[in-house]
Amino acid sequence: MEWFHKVLREAEIYEMRYPVKGCYIWMPYGMKLRNNIISLIKKLLDETGHQEVLFPTFIPEEFIRKESEHIAKFEDEIFWVVKGGKRELETRLALRPTSETAIMPIFKLWIRAHTDLPLKIYQVVSIFRCETKATHPMIRVREVTTFKEAHTAHATFEEAAKQVEEAISIYRKFFDTLAIPYVISRRPEWDKFPGAVYTIAFDTVLPDGKVLQIGTAHNLGQNFSRAFEVTYLRPDGKHEYVYTTSYGISERVVAAVIAIHGDDRGLVLPPTVAPIQVVIVPIYYKGQEEYVISHCRKVAEYLRSRGFTVALDDRTDKTPGWKFYYWEMRGIPLRLEVGPRDIENKVVTVVRRDTLERRTIAQDMLDVELRKLLNEVYENLKQRAWSWFNEHYHTASNIEEASEKMKLGGIVEVPWCGSEECGLAIEDTLNARVLGEPVDEYRKLRGKLKCINCGKESDKVLRIAKTY
Repeated sequence: MEWFHKVLREAEIYEMRYPVKGCYIWMPYGMKLRNNIISLIKKLLDETGHQEVLFPTFIPEEFIRKESEHIAKFEDEIFWVVKGGKRELETRLALRPTSETAIMPIFKLWIRAHTDLPLKIYQVVSIFRCETKATHPMIRVREVTTFKEAHTAHATFEEAAKQVEEAISIYRKFFDTLAIPYVISRRPEWDKFPGAVYTIAFDTVLPDGKVLQIGTAHNLGQNFSRAFEVTYLRPDGKHEYVYTTSYGISERVVAAVIAIHGDDRGLVLPPTVAPIQVVIVPIYYKGQEEYVISHCRKVAEYLRSRGFTVALDDRTDKTPGWKFYYWEMRGIPLRLEVGPRDIENKVVTVVRRDTLERRTIAQDMLDVELRKLLNEVYENLKQRAWSWFNEHYHTASNIEEASEKMKLGGIVEVPWCGSEECGLAIEDTLNARVLGEPVDEYRKLRGKLKCINCGKESDKVLRIAKTY
């Protein structure tokens, strides 16, 4: 985590000195990165018929307690507002830990008949969890400041299940655009979202070998609609409880982008979400400042007119070397270096952040060549990340082998009989967490297998890992 903290600080992503445990400040550059990532997921949701809303932060205690399984899981993590000024509140208010219990009573008002379904909404909000474990910036926090949660209602269980599949498809596109590798697993019964029929989760591996959950989707069945009496009128005139889903991501996605792609020089950002795609650094000797900087301004204006996000570092009190370090730390995909000789030859020198490779490009080919380079940077980051991920996805056929593979970091896939008893025993023996059963094409073990705990034959497998 030392490298991660250093980059958050020096790249001016996060201010970590706020005097409340687990609460942090997004700095301007970090906020731009965050907003670009959020804009990406919002676009994908908008394109699939979701509508953005904004619910209050406060949830009345009576709402929170409506779904017993849900409150049983979250009760120890809830922040309660008990006073308004000096006066005790008649009803305790929870700071939103998640929004199912806030949204269901309103769905009851909005949904009347089958013609109101499906209903698909989302919001980007803060949620609050009273974390008692050690907190980590972006990864384990008390105020999750970038929680995108979608909530949907449907007429049948099958339609809700289909909606979960759509959520998975959305998240695949989202993480692929960020060049983040992942596996998709069905969480075990003992670790699914409280109140869910089942939970599907996306997990990735960080450079320290620990696994980070970066997204979840839950089929809630009728559990919440029954608790809150959310019904609709069917075409045959009968009333039925709606079927609901929810799915969310948080700033853990930003953490994954930073940690997975970064290097010893700092951030290495995918061009798809980098706040700045191209930075221009003028190179000149004394007396040439205005000549070179004036030319660089024209280059910057041209690139902006072509749709690139551009920064021109025209500070005269900093050396080129200082500027190189500054912008490399911030992960700008491409750096243009322009000096008097470049101007005379009508070329620019381009340096890629991902490989530090330098090349010369004719000025009249800048638009075409920079687009090609940005795409090459993205493809290289994606290939590099998946290659590393593949090296840290292991299989084991017995408990001893699994224990050895766990020492290598990453995810270990093992045979499992399907019982909760054996799943929990595997967790306990390996001092790890079960991620669940594969529901993607990444599964490695096939055919008749033997559970690594009880030896029973089965065709099921589990993914296990050390997690955040």
